[in-house]
Amino acid sequence: MAKLIGVQFQKNGKLYYFDANGFEVKPGDYVIVDTARGHDLGEVTMGPREADEETWRSPLKKTIRIATEQDIQHGVENRQKEKEAFSVCQKKIAEHKLEMKLVSVEYAFDNSKILFFFTANGRVDFRALVKDLASIFKMRIELRQIGVRDEAKMLGGLGPCGRPICCGTFLDQFQPVSIKMAKEQNLSLNPTKISGVCGRLMCCLKYEQEHYEMTRKKMPKIGREVITPDGAGPVTDLNIVKETVFVRLTNGDTSEIKEYPLEAVTRPQEPQQWQESVKKHPVREEKDELPDETVIIEETEYAIREDAAEEAPAADAPVPCPDRERNRAKFRKGVLGQPVRRENPNRTDIPAAGAAPEPEKGKAGPGAAPAAETAPADTGLKGAWADALEKAIQAISQDK
Repeated sequence: MAKLIGVQFQKNGKLYYFDANGFEVKPGDYVIVDTARGHDLGEVTMGPREADEETWRSPLKKTIRIATEQDIQHGVENRQKEKEAFSVCQKKIAEHKLEMKLVSVEYAFDNSKILFFFTANGRVDFRALVKDLASIFKMRIELRQIGVRDEAKMLGGLGPCGRPICCGTFLDQFQPVSIKMAKEQNLSLNPTKISGVCGRLMCCLKYEQEHYEMTRKKMPKIGREVITPDGAGPVTDLNIVKETVFVRLTNGDTSEIKEYPLEAVTRPQEPQQWQESVKKHPVREEKDELPDETVIIEETEYAIREDAAEEAPAADAPVPCPDRERNRAKFRKGVLGQPVRRENPNRTDIPAAGAAPEPEKGKAGPGAAPAAETAPADTGLKGAWADALEKAIQAISQDK
């Protein structure tokens, strides 16, 4: 078991964990610890706590010593040097005409290098700038590009609420924030109202998101039918903060929207509560019944189908065409193997099925034999296409 301490190297910066290495420290003390950048001065913000070293993915670095007054004074001198380096770097950026904004400068505790933090819209070629700065300060120079959120954290400022921004006061790391959080909290989607000083979505949207998610699960969805002390109606709106439900109640031709607490609203799928609510507050039940006229029409159509099946006319009989007979023909069942003939009731010149056409007096029908010759018995069933077919067959047989 090892004792851990939490150390911050910047004000409201990220918390790093180190092995106390047997030193008795308390929150507010300054210590010298071993970091990836060498020895650095940090402030203890979390007192010693016992923890199992096996649970950590990487071995913890140890505390070198408790900072002395000379170490603290050296840190104060570095803060003054950072201000001078900031002004020098800004002049060099202007001379090279680079599109970058210098945000902060940080000196290493052992004065081995200087870190310059800047923001830019894209990639910047700062190789010439690094050479000029190295010739001036005579030490290693590092330029790091950061985002707008890190810039706001370093510079600080006031948020839309009028208080100092959260990332500059107590937030040690940024939490992911999405536009879905603003929608679930019924906030205006105007970017100017839900964005912070950094131009991104406000970090405070994350604070109440868990409460909104838990409360919304207990409440009915918008548009769902619920039962209230005054009757049943659909949900029109929800107030997550007050945990109230807005329900539209219909009374005849008029309707009104009332607000009820969540405890006074029940859901229909809960059988016991539904039955008890119906007994206390009867609700009009909707029945899927058709008007009497529609039922009569269905019975009439069914009778027509039965009549058409029983009294189907013969295939060679003419089909009458009144309106009633036309309706019967619609529901006539066809016989297997025989085509169903649909007659046009508006035409009177079409003979019945199976009947031979009768030519007018003094005139011969198309395809009929001359008067002197005797026509075959099935001449009436043949047309012009039948004569043409016979001629074609005869011509083929002669060629053979």
